[in-house]
Amino acid sequence: MAYHGPSYGLSRECAMKSQAKFSPERAKQCVTWIEEVTGSKVEMEIKDQIDFAEMLKDGSVLCQLINSIQPGSVKKINTMKAPFKQRENIEMYLKACAIYGLKEQDLFQVNDLYENKNLYMVVDNLYNLGGLTQKKGWDGPALGVKVSSENKRNFDDEVLKAGQSMIGLQYGTNKGASQAGMTPYGASRQIRPEDMIKQPQAEPDRT
Repeated sequence: MAYHGPSYGLSRECAMKSQAKFSPERAKQCVTWIEEVTGSKVEMEIKDQIDFAEMLKDGSVLCQLINSIQPGSVKKINTMKAPFKQRENIEMYLKACAIYGLKEQDLFQVNDLYENKNLYMVVDNLYNLGGLTQKKGWDGPALGVKVSSENKRNFDDEVLKAGQSMIGLQYGTNKGASQAGMTPYGASRQIRPEDMIKQPQAEPDRT
């Protein structure tokens, strides 16, 4: 595994935050799920995120996983140890996940795994994939929470009109109302010349 040397400043802070988000317990559950789905036992013990990354780094295990869920997703898995071939495996896995139905925010970048940058995103991706398999009715081993289906409600015109009538009855109606003669809020009252003419007062009744 390539060693990039110690991180300093902002990069070190980002690395520490990423490490804090990584859950070894969730990662182990992912490994168990991968073993059950692919039928292949992982030869190494997963103790931390470095072991987790080492197991998945070449991309071959991920390709086997998506092929087990959706056969033929990755046509040819690279077995060469060359870095560009390993990265290609990861790219093919991510593309296959997108075709299977995962959204962009449910994926990760190649370097998140290959350079151990954001391994928690790899764990999240596997959980999202597991949830999507349940939504699609896959009868294999389960991981994560089933992705809920969008619940759209379609109302016909009569129902919509009835709703509008109910709102009118609750809040009153302005049919036939007029604002003529009303002074707008905030505007000064207009004084008309006829208002200034003094009206004659009626003489008092002296009888």
